[in-house]
Amino acid sequence: MRDPKDALVLLLAGGIGSRLNILVGHRAKPAVPFGGLYRIIDFALSNVMNSDLTRVGVLTQYKPLSLMRHIGTGEAWDFTGRTRGVKILPPRTGEKDSDWYQGTADAIRQNIDFIQANPSEQVVLLSGDHIYQMDFDAMIAYHCHKKADVTIGMMVVPKSEIHQFGAGIVDSENRIIDWEEKPEVPRTNLASMGIYVFDSEYLLRVLARDKQEIDFGMHIIPRGIEEDRVFAYPFYGYWRDVGTIQSYWQTNMDVILPGSGITPEAWGIRPNTEADGRPMDRAPARFLSGCSVQSSMVSAGSCIEGTVINSVLSPGVQVKKGAVVRDSVLFEDCVVDEGAVVDLCIFDKSVHVGAGAVVGHGENLEQANQAFPKHLYTGITLVGKKAQLTPGMVIGRNCIVQPDYSGSDVLKLDDGQSL
Repeated sequence: MRDPKDALVLLLAGGIGSRLNILVGHRAKPAVPFGGLYRIIDFALSNVMNSDLTRVGVLTQYKPLSLMRHIGTGEAWDFTGRTRGVKILPPRTGEKDSDWYQGTADAIRQNIDFIQANPSEQVVLLSGDHIYQMDFDAMIAYHCHKKADVTIGMMVVPKSEIHQFGAGIVDSENRIIDWEEKPEVPRTNLASMGIYVFDSEYLLRVLARDKQEIDFGMHIIPRGIEEDRVFAYPFYGYWRDVGTIQSYWQTNMDVILPGSGITPEAWGIRPNTEADGRPMDRAPARFLSGCSVQSSMVSAGSCIEGTVINSVLSPGVQVKKGAVVRDSVLFEDCVVDEGAVVDLCIFDKSVHVGAGAVVGHGENLEQANQAFPKHLYTGITLVGKKAQLTPGMVIGRNCIVQPDYSGSDVLKLDDGQSL
């Protein structure tokens, strides 16, 4: 038997992530910035690195360029060397839509040659869009101990949320005996985390068996439970799917909330500070006379003259004198001019808020966005990359300002509207 640390990792990073709205308009969901310094995919890549696994294939599809630039050679996560490496695996795209990945199993099936070229006893399948810390080496050891064909990382979630996940019913040995994919009326609160360990020979066999089986949760896993040995690996730590605006915002807030369970630095999560040709390893942040910062993360290169409360600021953010940023997430190089107010917002990169403008105005947090009522409904306002908000502009709750917007007139954008 090979060393379990020799397992091959396949990281699924091709989903559209459309519920994140304009944050994924020009980038793949795993490439969305998170927590000031990171991208979402940094958590999966760092978990792989910290588990001493060294061979990774990243399956991309939707708007992959920023993700590919971010991963680069893999050097940031120590994936360079004679026996180490990370390879980008795009779809084998032809002229038909069917040439794109049709589901999770189809994505792996299209890359069977990569699995065969990197022989291993186990294949670890991961999603690139979750925030968590996990020791995959321990999961592989558990998989081997159980003599499992498939082992699925699973955790308890509230039954009110189980409809978002695949759900497993287990016996006293943690063997999965029944499966429900996104059940409306759940019989269990044990949810799949989208983390799998397969015996390599078994995986290749089931992928070759039926080309119509295109999804693990819908096809491969239910059949495996009936015919083979499928076990649940219990997970008790912090794990979040940041696939919605609300969950993305809340998980960022957890980074600055004491006792929330998420501590990226202590977890050993590593960003790529050299990505995109602009080093994020900038000079220290500056806090000028008269500023006030409470319960916030302020990244390097930022300059704070005003007030920052309960917010996460990426590198290079400027908050000018008299400005207030509250309950917000600001990406790299945003500027909030004198006297402006930013309240319960998410800003993409290089947004400029003019003097005296208000973004996130009013008390009506529950009037959903008119165009995207399932995306924005808790008061959060989104502002796209490089948007220029003119002095005195007033923007309400659950609003969307499109990337590159540059308004010439002062206006009020009422709750739930878009520019």
